[in-house]
Amino acid sequence: MGNIIEVKNVSVKYITGDLRNIGIKEYFMKKLTRKYQVQSFIAVNNVSFTLEHGDMLGIIGTNGAGKSTLLKVITQIMQPSVGYVKVNGRIAALLELGSGFDGDLNLKENAYLRGAMLGYTREYMDKKYPEILAFSELQDFEQCPFKQLSNGMKSRIAFSIASMVEPEILILDEVLSVGDGAFREKSEKKMHEIIQNGKATILVSHSIAQVRRMCNKVLWLDHGRQIGFGETIPICNRYEVFLKTGVLPEKSPL
Repeated sequence: MGNIIEVKNVSVKYITGDLRNIGIKEYFMKKLTRKYQVQSFIAVNNVSFTLEHGDMLGIIGTNGAGKSTLLKVITQIMQPSVGYVKVNGRIAALLELGSGFDGDLNLKENAYLRGAMLGYTREYMDKKYPEILAFSELQDFEQCPFKQLSNGMKSRIAFSIASMVEPEILILDEVLSVGDGAFREKSEKKMHEIIQNGKATILVSHSIAQVRRMCNKVLWLDHGRQIGFGETIPICNRYEVFLKTGVLPEKSPL
Protein backbone atom coordinates (compact mmCIF):
# COMPACT_ATOMS: atom_id res chain seq x y z
CA MET A 1 0.00 0.00 0.00
CA GLY A 2 3.06 2.26 0.18
CA ASN A 3 4.45 4.47 2.92
CA ILE A 4 2.09 6.57 4.99
CA ILE A 5 5.00 8.47 6.59
CA GLU A 6 8.51 8.96 5.21
CA VAL A 7 11.14 10.81 7.26
CA LYS A 8 14.39 11.32 5.36
CA ASN A 9 17.63 12.71 6.84
CA VAL A 10 15.75 15.12 9.11
CA SER A 11 17.72 17.49 11.31
CA VAL A 12 16.49 20.41 13.42
CA LYS A 13 18.89 23.14 14.55
CA TYR A 14 17.92 25.72 17.15
CA ILE A 15 19.64 29.12 17.08
CA THR A 16 19.74 30.90 20.45
CA GLY A 17 20.94 34.33 21.53
CA ASP A 18 20.04 36.77 24.28
CA LEU A 19 17.85 39.26 22.41
CA ARG A 20 15.35 39.76 25.20
CA ASN A 21 17.39 42.14 27.33
CA ILE A 22 18.91 44.37 24.64
CA GLY A 23 17.43 46.97 22.32
CA ILE A 24 17.72 47.21 18.56
CA LYS A 25 20.53 49.80 18.76
CA GLU A 26 22.57 47.71 21.16
CA TYR A 27 21.97 44.61 19.04
CA PHE A 28 23.37 46.27 15.91
CA MET A 29 26.31 47.71 17.84
CA LYS A 30 27.16 44.24 19.13
CA LYS A 31 26.87 42.86 15.61
CA LEU A 32 29.14 45.57 14.20
CA THR A 33 31.74 45.10 16.90
CA ARG A 34 31.32 41.29 16.75
CA LYS A 35 30.56 41.16 20.44
CA TYR A 36 27.18 39.55 19.90
CA GLN A 37 27.35 35.78 19.76
CA VAL A 38 24.73 33.23 18.85
CA GLN A 39 24.68 29.63 19.91
CA SER A 40 23.10 26.64 18.26
CA PHE A 41 22.34 23.07 19.10
CA ILE A 42 21.01 20.14 17.13
CA ALA A 43 17.73 18.86 18.59
CA VAL A 44 17.24 16.20 15.90
CA ASN A 45 20.23 14.89 13.99
CA ASN A 46 19.85 13.02 10.68
CA VAL A 47 16.82 10.85 11.46
CA SER A 48 15.27 8.60 8.80
CA PHE A 49 12.47 6.03 8.89
CA THR A 50 9.30 4.99 7.10
CA LEU A 51 5.91 3.76 8.31
CA GLU A 52 3.36 1.79 6.34
CA HIS A 53 -0.38 1.39 6.85
CA GLY A 54 -1.01 -0.66 9.97
CA ASP A 55 2.28 0.23 11.69
CA MET A 56 2.46 1.39 15.27
CA LEU A 57 5.76 3.11 16.03
CA GLY A 58 7.05 3.61 19.54
CA ILE A 59 9.59 6.43 19.96
CA ILE A 60 11.83 5.94 22.98
CA GLY A 61 14.70 7.85 24.55
CA THR A 62 15.59 9.70 27.72
CA ASN A 63 14.59 13.33 28.33
CA GLY A 64 16.17 15.65 25.77
CA ALA A 65 16.42 12.94 23.13
CA GLY A 66 14.49 15.00 20.56
CA LYS A 67 11.29 12.98 20.58
CA SER A 68 8.82 15.85 20.88
CA THR A 69 10.75 17.99 18.39
CA LEU A 70 10.58 15.18 15.83
CA LEU A 71 6.81 14.89 16.34
CA LYS A 72 6.43 18.61 15.68
CA VAL A 73 8.25 18.16 12.37
CA ILE A 74 6.05 15.22 11.39
CA THR A 75 2.90 17.20 12.19
CA GLN A 76 4.32 20.21 10.27
CA ILE A 77 4.25 22.47 13.29
CA MET A 78 7.96 22.90 12.66
CA GLN A 79 10.05 22.79 9.48
CA PRO A 80 13.26 20.72 9.50
CA SER A 81 16.58 22.49 9.00
CA VAL A 82 17.70 19.62 6.77
CA GLY A 83 15.81 16.75 5.16
CA TYR A 84 12.12 16.26 4.55
CA VAL A 85 8.98 14.56 5.80
CA LYS A 86 6.22 13.17 3.58
CA VAL A 87 2.86 12.38 5.17
CA ASN A 88 0.02 10.70 3.29
CA GLY A 89 -3.07 11.07 5.44
CA ARG A 90 -4.96 13.18 7.98
CA ILE A 91 -3.12 13.55 11.28
CA ALA A 92 -4.68 13.83 14.73
CA ALA A 93 -1.92 14.71 17.18
CA LEU A 94 -1.83 15.09 20.95
CA LEU A 95 1.59 16.60 21.55
CA GLU A 96 0.94 18.35 24.84
CA LEU A 97 -1.76 17.75 27.39
CA GLY A 98 -4.45 20.38 26.98
CA SER A 99 -3.03 21.84 23.76
CA GLY A 100 -5.69 23.19 21.42
CA PHE A 101 -8.21 23.76 24.22
CA ASP A 102 -9.60 26.92 25.81
CA GLY A 103 -9.59 26.84 29.60
CA ASP A 104 -12.67 29.06 29.88
CA LEU A 105 -14.84 26.96 27.56
CA ASN A 106 -16.62 23.90 28.85
CA LEU A 107 -15.86 20.33 27.83
CA LYS A 108 -18.46 20.19 25.05
CA GLU A 109 -17.44 23.54 23.57
CA ASN A 110 -13.82 22.44 23.58
CA ALA A 111 -14.67 19.20 21.83
CA TYR A 112 -16.23 21.17 18.96
CA LEU A 113 -13.32 23.62 18.96
CA ARG A 114 -10.80 20.79 18.71
CA GLY A 115 -12.84 19.14 15.97
CA ALA A 116 -12.85 22.38 13.97
CA MET A 117 -9.07 22.63 14.36
CA LEU A 118 -8.79 19.12 12.93
CA GLY A 119 -10.86 20.22 9.91
CA TYR A 120 -14.21 18.63 10.73
CA THR A 121 -17.59 20.27 10.15
CA ARG A 122 -20.11 21.04 12.87
CA GLU A 123 -22.47 18.48 11.33
CA TYR A 124 -19.80 15.82 11.61
CA MET A 125 -19.08 16.75 15.24
CA ASP A 126 -22.82 16.70 16.03
CA LYS A 127 -22.75 13.08 14.92
CA LYS A 128 -19.52 12.16 16.69
CA TYR A 129 -19.81 14.12 19.94
CA PRO A 130 -22.06 11.64 21.82
CA GLU A 131 -19.58 8.89 21.00
CA ILE A 132 -16.67 11.05 22.13
CA LEU A 133 -18.37 11.90 25.43
CA ALA A 134 -19.34 8.29 26.10
CA PHE A 135 -15.81 7.03 25.47
CA SER A 136 -14.30 9.66 27.80
CA GLU A 137 -16.78 8.71 30.56
CA LEU A 138 -17.04 12.40 31.51
CA GLN A 139 -20.79 12.90 31.11
CA ASP A 140 -21.03 14.43 34.61
CA PHE A 141 -18.43 17.09 33.69
CA GLU A 142 -19.79 18.15 30.30
CA GLN A 143 -20.56 21.73 31.40
CA CYS A 144 -17.42 22.25 33.50
CA PRO A 145 -14.81 24.80 32.35
CA PHE A 146 -11.84 22.96 30.90
CA LYS A 147 -9.42 24.62 33.35
CA GLN A 148 -11.27 22.98 36.25
CA LEU A 149 -10.73 19.46 34.95
CA SER A 150 -7.96 17.29 36.34
CA ASN A 151 -5.04 16.27 34.13
CA GLY A 152 -6.53 12.79 33.93
CA MET A 153 -9.85 14.18 32.68
CA LYS A 154 -8.09 16.39 30.13
CA SER A 155 -6.19 13.37 28.89
CA ARG A 156 -9.42 11.40 28.56
CA ILE A 157 -11.29 13.96 26.46
CA ALA A 158 -8.22 14.78 24.36
CA PHE A 159 -7.64 11.15 23.47
CA SER A 160 -11.34 10.56 22.89
CA ILE A 161 -11.55 13.40 20.38
CA ALA A 162 -8.36 12.41 18.58
CA SER A 163 -9.35 8.76 18.19
CA MET A 164 -13.06 9.16 17.52
CA VAL A 165 -12.70 11.55 14.59
CA GLU A 166 -11.19 8.69 12.57
CA PRO A 167 -7.67 9.94 11.86
CA GLU A 168 -5.50 8.24 9.29
CA ILE A 169 -2.47 8.93 11.48
CA LEU A 170 -2.71 9.19 15.28
CA ILE A 171 0.24 10.74 17.15
CA LEU A 172 0.42 10.60 20.94
CA ASP A 173 3.11 12.19 23.09
CA GLU A 174 2.93 10.70 26.61
CA VAL A 175 -0.79 11.47 26.93
CA LEU A 176 -1.63 7.91 27.99
CA SER A 177 0.70 8.16 30.98
CA VAL A 178 -1.99 10.29 32.68
CA GLY A 179 -5.20 8.77 33.99
CA ASP A 180 -6.25 5.55 35.65
CA GLY A 181 -5.23 2.07 34.53
CA ALA A 182 -8.69 1.12 33.30
CA PHE A 183 -8.86 4.04 30.88
CA ARG A 184 -5.30 3.41 29.66
CA GLU A 185 -6.29 -0.16 28.86
CA LYS A 186 -9.41 1.07 27.09
CA SER A 187 -7.34 3.57 25.10
CA GLU A 188 -4.86 0.89 24.05
CA LYS A 189 -7.73 -1.23 22.71
CA LYS A 190 -8.98 1.77 20.74
CA MET A 191 -5.54 2.31 19.21
CA HIS A 192 -5.44 -1.33 18.15
CA GLU A 193 -8.79 -0.80 16.41
CA ILE A 194 -7.34 2.18 14.53
CA ILE A 195 -4.34 0.12 13.45
CA GLN A 196 -6.50 -2.83 12.35
CA ASN A 197 -8.39 -0.44 10.05
CA GLY A 198 -5.17 0.18 8.16
CA LYS A 199 -4.10 3.38 9.87
CA ALA A 200 -0.75 4.26 11.48
CA THR A 201 0.02 5.38 15.02
CA ILE A 202 3.08 6.97 16.64
CA LEU A 203 3.43 6.73 20.41
CA VAL A 204 6.06 8.48 22.52
CA SER A 205 6.28 6.75 25.87
CA HIS A 206 8.71 6.29 28.75
CA SER A 207 6.97 2.98 29.50
CA ILE A 208 8.99 0.30 27.74
CA ALA A 209 6.39 -2.27 28.81
CA GLN A 210 3.71 -0.28 26.97
CA VAL A 211 5.90 0.03 23.86
CA ARG A 212 6.64 -3.71 23.90
CA ARG A 213 2.95 -4.49 24.29
CA MET A 214 1.61 -2.20 21.59
CA CYS A 215 4.21 -1.34 18.93
CA ASN A 216 5.54 -3.34 16.00
CA LYS A 217 8.35 -0.83 15.28
CA VAL A 218 10.54 1.27 17.55
CA LEU A 219 12.69 4.36 16.96
CA TRP A 220 15.36 5.03 19.60
CA LEU A 221 16.72 8.58 19.88
CA ASP A 222 19.50 9.89 22.10
CA HIS A 223 20.45 13.59 22.14
CA GLY A 224 18.84 13.93 18.72
CA ARG A 225 20.71 11.02 17.14
CA GLN A 226 19.01 7.94 15.77
CA ILE A 227 20.45 5.02 17.72
CA GLY A 228 18.16 2.37 16.30
CA PHE A 229 15.05 1.75 14.24
CA GLY A 230 13.46 -1.62 13.68
CA GLU A 231 11.58 -4.45 15.34
CA THR A 232 10.30 -3.81 18.84
CA ILE A 233 11.89 -6.56 20.95
CA PRO A 234 15.57 -6.20 19.96
CA ILE A 235 15.48 -2.38 20.11
CA CYS A 236 13.75 -2.37 23.50
CA ASN A 237 16.21 -4.96 24.82
CA ARG A 238 19.17 -2.80 23.83
CA TYR A 239 17.51 0.30 25.27
CA GLU A 240 16.94 -1.40 28.63
CA VAL A 241 20.61 -2.40 28.75
CA PHE A 242 21.50 1.25 28.10
CA LEU A 243 19.23 2.41 30.94
CA LYS A 244 21.03 0.05 33.32
CA THR A 245 24.60 0.70 32.15
CA GLY A 246 24.48 4.20 30.65
CA VAL A 247 26.52 2.90 27.71
CA LEU A 248 25.19 3.36 24.20
CA PRO A 249 25.68 0.49 21.75
CA GLU A 250 28.42 1.08 19.21
CA LYS A 251 26.06 0.31 16.37
CA SER A 252 22.35 -0.52 16.16
CA PRO A 253 20.63 -1.88 13.06
CA LEU A 254 18.60 0.69 11.13
